[in-house]
Amino acid sequence: MKTDIINAINELEKQKGISKDSLLSAVEAAMVSAYKRAYGINANVRVTIDSETGEIQLFSVRRVVEVVDPENKNIEISLEAAREINSKYQEGDYAEEEIFPKDFGRIAATAAKQIIVQRIREAERGIIFDEYSEKENEAVTAIVSHIEKNGVIVELGKTEGIIPTNEMMPNESYTKNKRIKVYLMEVRKTNKNPQILVSRTHSGLVKRLFEMEVPEIQSGVVHIKAVARDAGSRSKIAVTSNNPQVDPVGACVGQRGIRVENIVSELNNEKIDIIEWDSDPVVFIAKALSPAKVKLVYINETEKAARVVVADDQLSLAIGKGGQNAYLAAKLTGWKIDIKKSSEAEEMDLSAPNMQPREETTFEDLKRAFEENQ
Repeated sequence: MKTDIINAINELEKQKGISKDSLLSAVEAAMVSAYKRAYGINANVRVTIDSETGEIQLFSVRRVVEVVDPENKNIEISLEAAREINSKYQEGDYAEEEIFPKDFGRIAATAAKQIIVQRIREAERGIIFDEYSEKENEAVTAIVSHIEKNGVIVELGKTEGIIPTNEMMPNESYTKNKRIKVYLMEVRKTNKNPQILVSRTHSGLVKRLFEMEVPEIQSGVVHIKAVARDAGSRSKIAVTSNNPQVDPVGACVGQRGIRVENIVSELNNEKIDIIEWDSDPVVFIAKALSPAKVKLVYINETEKAARVVVADDQLSLAIGKGGQNAYLAAKLTGWKIDIKKSSEAEEMDLSAPNMQPREETTFEDLKRAFEENQ
């Protein structure tokens, strides 16, 4: 038993990174508790384990008194009896005496096994927590395990995660063993295994999928500036390049559209608009409303509000079904966007309140934006 305990502790220290001293202390404390359960809850004892040999020693620790109260015989020792152990003991000292209770070896072995198993589980939980905490805000591969009332349980390799109901994509089926990409939102500590919350609807998932699929993003040539998403239906992503020779939109689309198609397929055929980011808000807003064609953009930089004029036949396209296109464009650009059709705009003072037309750049830049989006 002695050798087994030390071997187990050494193995735990090596494989799980748990301090040998802390393990020995925990095993000693467990043996004390086991002894008290077996021989008297008020007994005062101390256990030591030799860190090299595994030799276990059990000591009774009692307070030295002149006369022992019969009810306190487990915690008190007479001065006369104490001095038989060590002549230097005085009244009020605590005398230690090694004891050899029957069956303590079996009790000690059980206690040691329990604490070692417990520490292994704690260590494994700690390793899982640390490993997956480092993956927060990343996309990871998951395999659908089963569906519960509060979400979908997925296998993440060493542990499981959950896609809460509000993070599930609408109209997506989650069948057993289906392999999907998920966005790791949060890792929470619990009394059992860490709780790992993942998402299929987070806009970060779109960003991470493009990072995984497009080498130019991985190398830092192409940058993702913003993502807006209506999960399961449509996303807009704004990209830019720090190399004039590299077309950021083309890089994300890929040859014959293969890169974006892979992402669309992963997202259950969610539509994705890839837009070139522009530092000029007028141009960026016009591009963000793609596929609609914009005629004019008026902006209030202080309030980050824009009024956009489109041809009458472009209004429904600019707004989108249920206002989706306008909503995503506003989310992507960070600007409030009010869309007007030409016939309506002719009768209005579009520069009020506090709207400044950008006519000196609008026509030229918007024309460029339109040409790029063709």
